[in-house]
Order: sequence, then C-alpha cells, then structure tokens
Amino acid sequence: MPPRAVRAVDLRVGKRLLWVDGAAYPLQNITRVYTFTLTPRRKEATLRFLKRAALTLSVAFGLTIVAGLASIGNTSMAGGILMFTWMGALAALVFSAVELFSVLGAPPQYVLAMETSGPSIAMVTSGDPRQLDRLVEPIVRAIENPEAEFQVKVEQLVVNPKNYYFGDNVNMYGGSGNVGVGHS
Repeated sequence: MPPRAVRAVDLRVGKRLLWVDGAAYPLQNITRVYTFTLTPRRKEATLRFLKRAALTLSVAFGLTIVAGLASIGNTSMAGGILMFTWMGALAALVFSAVELFSVLGAPPQYVLAMETSGPSIAMVTSGDPRQLDRLVEPIVRAIENPEAEFQVKVEQLVVNPKNYYFGDNVNMYGGSGNVGVGHS
C-alpha cells in the first residue's frame, strides 16, 4: 500500500466564513455539503496502461525493423538505434507501470465535500468516517445561522484528481422528460 499523503488541518466556521486550513469559503456561497466515497479509477488506469504499452511496443518494434534495415549499411549505427529504442521503451513501460500501480494501490477515501456556487470545492477526509458525517449538520447550521462558530481537526487528503472517480457528470439540456442518467 503506498503511503497516504495526508496532513491535519483545521476546519472552522466563524464570522460567516468556512475555513479549510488557509482557504476561506463564504458560507453564503456554499451550495452543497455532503459525504461520499472517492474511489480510484482502476479500470481507466488499466486501460491507459495497456494503450501506452501497445503504443510503446509498436514504436519499439517499428524502430527495430528500421535498425535491421540500417544494419545492412552500417552495423554500429543499427546497434545504437536498437540500444536507444529498447532503453527508451523500457523506461516508458516502467513509468507507465509505476503510474498504474499507484492507482491500483490507492485506497478508496471517505470525504466531506463542500461545493460553492462557483467552480470551487473543498474536500477533507478523516480516519473516522462518522466524524465527517457528523460535520455535515454543523456546517449547514452555520450557513443558516450567522453567529455559529466551531472548530475541529480533520485530515486533508492530497490526491491526483485524474486518478479518482468523482461520480457521474450529468449535463442536462432541455427541461422535460428527464428521468435518469443514461450510461453508455
């Protein structure tokens, strides 16, 4: 299991602001507070690895054929092309494999997310999922009550967003007859 990049941060509410460590979010701009499980994109990572491996090996075999043709005129040049080709292919495959295993080894994370009316989102996590569930209500209460104040210690998870699946993205056009989400 790879080490988790987690650090403790303060989550506090005071003077109509939600503070997540050093970032301030005006409470009147918070549109949604919820918890969910952030799951790694294992299938996409595997497919990305397979595509990269296929492309890398195709190029390496193509350049091996070119080196074979070049060996007719100059053997030392062909050896240099072969060495460079397969060292580059090996490096690309190792890089792709490391990236694959970092996603495959990443655990699902239970997070508390606060979305704003703009594109911003704040996410924190905790070793205790119940702590996050209990935080939803005080944050919502603080949105409704300008005098509310509280402070807790939580964890902030540093993740690469492209490695995790955040749920369905729904784009809706038109306003009638919408009954669900279609998956293709």
